[in-house]
Amino acid sequence: MLTYVYVIAITTEAMSGALAAGRRNMDLFGVALIAFLTALGGGTVRDILLGNYPVSWTQHPSYIYLTISAGLITMLIARFMKHLHQLFLVLDAMGLVAFTIIGCNVALQLGYPTVVVVMAGITTGIFGGILRDIMCNRTPQVLRHELYASVSLIVALLYLGLDERGVNHDINMLASFSVGLLLRLVAIRWQCSLPVFSYAPERWSD
Repeated sequence: MLTYVYVIAITTEAMSGALAAGRRNMDLFGVALIAFLTALGGGTVRDILLGNYPVSWTQHPSYIYLTISAGLITMLIARFMKHLHQLFLVLDAMGLVAFTIIGCNVALQLGYPTVVVVMAGITTGIFGGILRDIMCNRTPQVLRHELYASVSLIVALLYLGLDERGVNHDINMLASFSVGLLLRLVAIRWQCSLPVFSYAPERWSD
C-alpha cells in the first residue's frame, strides 16, 4: 500500500512544484527541476544525511521520468488546477504521512537511534516543500501555515512507539497513516496551527 501512496505522493508533489515554478515565470527547465526537487528532494536530503548510498531515486529511474513528466504535464493543464485544489490537499496530506513513515523505515534499517529516526522521517516528509520554496524565493510554507511539520513529528513518534511495542508492521503502518492523515485534514479544515513567533526589535527600542 505504501508504495502506491508513495507514487501518488511524488506525482502530486511534482505538480505542486511545477505550479510554484509557474508563479515565478520559470522556463521548461526550471519547471522540470523544481518538480523533481519537490517530489524527491526530501528523500535525497535524508539519504545524504544518513550516509545511505546510493541515493534511493538513482536506483529507480522511473521516478525521475514520472516526476519530470508530471511537472511538464502540469503546464498543459494548469488552467484546470484550481478546480482540483481540495483533491491536491488530500493527496499532499497522504504524501506527507507516507514520506514520514518511509523515512523512519530507512533510518531504522540503518540502525540509527530513535531521535535520528524521527528526524529522518520529518526530513523526508517536509524537505521537498522546503527546497521548492527556497528555489522559488519564498518562506517555506510547511513552517508557516496549518499544522504540517508537526503532523510529521507526531506520525514518526506514533510509528516508532507502536513498533517498539511489537505491533504488527502492517497494522502499525495503517494506524500511523490514518492518524497522520486525519490530523492533517483536521488542521486544514479548521486552520489549526502552532503559535507564531514574531520578533520585531523596534518594538522594544527606546
